[in-house]
Amino acid sequence: MRAWSGFLAASALVNRRLDQQLKEDAGLSHPQYEILVRLAAAPDRELRMTELANGLINSKSGLTYQITQMEKAGLVRRRSCPSDVRGVFAVLTGAGLARLEEAAPGHVATVREVLVDVLTPEQLDALADGLGEVGRRLREQGA
Repeated sequence: MRAWSGFLAASALVNRRLDQQLKEDAGLSHPQYEILVRLAAAPDRELRMTELANGLINSKSGLTYQITQMEKAGLVRRRSCPSDVRGVFAVLTGAGLARLEEAAPGHVATVREVLVDVLTPEQLDALADGLGEVGRRLREQGA
């Protein structure tokens, strides 16, 4: 019970703090930042919407909402898939890459402040191992 309660409280507080920092410093939500990170790391800085949703562990409708907001801000654009009429790609724009580069240092500093620097190297390893295993098993089960 102690592990479960600690996980619930810490994950909610960390996410709230990261969202607050990103909104204040870069005008982005945490999910929007994660979208920019994934697109920046992708080949040609684009991903199919379904692939992006799966990678973010987000619903397609939730991702569509975020992409629409980001498209209005000029951070991403959509393009049709030439080989599949139903397929749509999210594409990172130059403005989106610039926003990510602007936001990254503050985001990384906050992650370090609220998580990385709070734990010992052994605690970080245990956290990474344990949560990595939970995520792996849930992905295998298709959750």
